[in-house]
Amino acid sequence: MLADAARQLADAGVESPRVDAELLLAHVLAVPRTRLLTLDDVPADAAARFEALVGQRADRVPLQHLTGRAPFRFLELAVGPGVFVPRPETELLAGWALERLAGTDGPIVVDLGSGSGALALSIAHEHPGARVTAVERDPGAIAWTRHNALTRVGAGDTPVGVVEGDMTDPGLLSELDGRVALVVSNPPYVPDGARVPREVAEHDPPLALWGGPDGLDVVRGLLAVAARLLHPGGWLGIEHADQQGSALPAVVRAHGGFADVEDHPDLAGRPRFTTARRAAG
Repeated sequence: MLADAARQLADAGVESPRVDAELLLAHVLAVPRTRLLTLDDVPADAAARFEALVGQRADRVPLQHLTGRAPFRFLELAVGPGVFVPRPETELLAGWALERLAGTDGPIVVDLGSGSGALALSIAHEHPGARVTAVERDPGAIAWTRHNALTRVGAGDTPVGVVEGDMTDPGLLSELDGRVALVVSNPPYVPDGARVPREVAEHDPPLALWGGPDGLDVVRGLLAVAARLLHPGGWLGIEHADQQGSALPAVVRAHGGFADVEDHPDLAGRPRFTTARRAAG
């Protein structure tokens, strides 16, 4: 059954056909993926559900939309239509942010363009003393932000504030001006007209993807907001496309309000996110 499903997914161009097939079957059977090794038989009704899900995955519906879940660091987040599915690469930005916050008491943190809440909720989970605010403008996405935030509160995590707003709004969170220790963002950074996989083009919300002709229009706007929110020496971290490893740091330097601008690779060695500190004065 798994071999047939993997072949179907491979023929459809899915990047990880065997893994996806195993995850879908484990989802249908409500067992961990490792339990599949010990199973000899699948009930007929489960087999039918599995076949239907494999067909949807072959039609390039995201795996996470089919299971309703997306793992991110130590969390499992609810996702589905209307929200950007968090990627493993973004876990590196979360890890960098948590390293900057280590040893600090009650830091104020802002996640601009939070989507599922992956960055904000991971920071609150792993640094319980942090006072985290997640900002999201897309009405469809913020429903998922709020859902995941409530779920994490129910699990005992420090509550995260969820604010509906535009990360480029000059008046956004003005009550926090000069008080924020860390701003993180996985903003829309795909250049207009770029080719993206069907899973992305057909299922990720446009507001989470497209960033203007060079992909950096939204970044330019959020830099002004971040510079206003951060206290001197406060940290900024922004994810970007692997082709923007020079362009995005250049935009941050050109702003003039940041020092120590540095770019960081992902686990495959591709440029992935830019960091900087709020300059004094």
